[in-house]
Amino acid sequence: MNRKEVLESINENVENKNLLKHMLATEAIMRALARRLSEDEDEWGLTGLLHDIDVELTEGDENSHSKLGADLASELGASKEMVHAILCHNAAHGLPCETKLDKALFCADPLTGLITASALVRSDKKLAGLEAKSVLKRFKEKAFAAGANREHIASCQGLGIEIEEFVSLGLKAMQDIAGNLGL
Repeated sequence: MNRKEVLESINENVENKNLLKHMLATEAIMRALARRLSEDEDEWGLTGLLHDIDVELTEGDENSHSKLGADLASELGASKEMVHAILCHNAAHGLPCETKLDKALFCADPLTGLITASALVRSDKKLAGLEAKSVLKRFKEKAFAAGANREHIASCQGLGIEIEEFVSLGLKAMQDIAGNLGL
């Protein structure tokens, strides 16, 4: 499995450009987490890139979402660990996050939304000038980016990473690909 094949499959299955940007942001954060935790950067990155490949195909049905995605990932050659992480990132299935990869995807997924929303309320709508302390301030505002589940983000502590470091790591990862995100 390689990134080129994964992107081809994503382009066949994902039309929404904002969803694609979310998947790219999740990939970036997952790669940064892999580096921080001395894990396989390609495996973690591709898991992040693939995790929402089925959102449009399942038409937002939370009971189906990630099941089809896990099947598609498996067909592309994803490891059992990657498939499990994709499955358990959707809390609707009630699957426990057991591995570091599972836990990383579970907390990285909603962080992208919080960081993106934090950038979009800025006058320049860019990530470049955004600071982690601003994102952390927004983290405490429950009504802000309400879809970015704070408990899921805070579960980064299960990886031995405090929330402040996690937000900084995620923000830097997204800033590094800001051009691809339109931010």
